[in-house]
Amino acid sequence: MKKALITGASRGLGRALADGLAAAGYSLVIDARDAGALDAAAAAIRAGAPGAEVIAVPGDVTDPAHRSALRAAAGPLDLLVNNASTLGAAPLPALADYPLGELRAAFETNVLAPVALIQLFLPALRERGGAVLNITSDAAVEPYSGWGGYGAAKAALEQASNVLAAEEPAIRVWWVDPGDLRTDMHQAAFPGQDISDRPLPSTVVPALVRLAEERLPSGRYAAAELVPA
Repeated sequence: MKKALITGASRGLGRALADGLAAAGYSLVIDARDAGALDAAAAAIRAGAPGAEVIAVPGDVTDPAHRSALRAAAGPLDLLVNNASTLGAAPLPALADYPLGELRAAFETNVLAPVALIQLFLPALRERGGAVLNITSDAAVEPYSGWGGYGAAKAALEQASNVLAAEEPAIRVWWVDPGDLRTDMHQAAFPGQDISDRPLPSTVVPALVRLAEERLPSGRYAAAELVPA
């Protein structure tokens, strides 16, 4: 049975993707900072995919001890999904006013933690011909006012992914823009606004599962381009 680690899997896209991969026959290791929410997510995933192995490891991906715990719990891995992310300062400030401490924290979560997890799991991924899926954003490539902190961090993650793909031909490396989705983080970017017109995270899960199942070439993808017809 193939095994996947999904960070930030208690809600939003990570939670929806966990359902999709469990249904596709993956055993899962999932994490999130809120232990109660993570345990509830794990129970729901098991209920939706009877027989699925789901190991929940609560913690913060920026904590080296937690990353080591994930490595110990997961063992050999076929798919590493770096989904855990932070919006950074909110309401979204202009770069001229961006608190540097908040910017540093955004880079810790959105760039350094994924790279650190990749380093931990890379030997096993090489052996198994595995894959890394990094969740990114169109804010990494488009100049949206107020999105400088988040966008800069995601741009750094994209280039790290691009270089990793060139350096590691034995594995697949995908960085995917899922599009605007109806998630808590997206709502935090638009306080007081109705975002019910955004699609639910589950709508893009078939695109991400397709990457994993068909082992498409390494590269940048938009989920909308990958949804099976």
